[in-house]
Amino acid sequence: MNAKNVTPILNVSDMVASFAWFERWGWRKMWDWGMPPTFGAVGSGEVEIFLCQGAQGGRGKGTNTTTFQKDGDEAGDKGAWMSVWVDDVDEVHRQCVAARLDVTFPPTDMPWNVREMHVRHPDGHVFRVSKGIGKG
Repeated sequence: MNAKNVTPILNVSDMVASFAWFERWGWRKMWDWGMPPTFGAVGSGEVEIFLCQGAQGGRGKGTNTTTFQKDGDEAGDKGAWMSVWVDDVDEVHRQCVAARLDVTFPPTDMPWNVREMHVRHPDGHVFRVSKGIGKG
């Protein structure tokens, strides 16, 4: 096999609200399908994520307010987790805070040589915003 790309599909509870959430994060609506729309896509750079209202995968925001900070808090949400690789984690963090998004883990240099932060979609999908860092 020689895979060319992977497009995650996120189960969302509200298409319009999800498009608006991604726009606040700096992504753009690519397309939607149905009347009213129940499927669509958002994009940033060369990355695209499909959104499906009420199907194709799990969702569910947990009662946890953090990720990677308290023992087990990373298991509280029932949505998908994915890594989004960027040039500047701290700038993305500033943008998320300014947009009043749910940042569940601040920018941190991790022992596996990645600087990362986490931002959570209202349906419990967690994005690990990351950049590789050199060994000290």
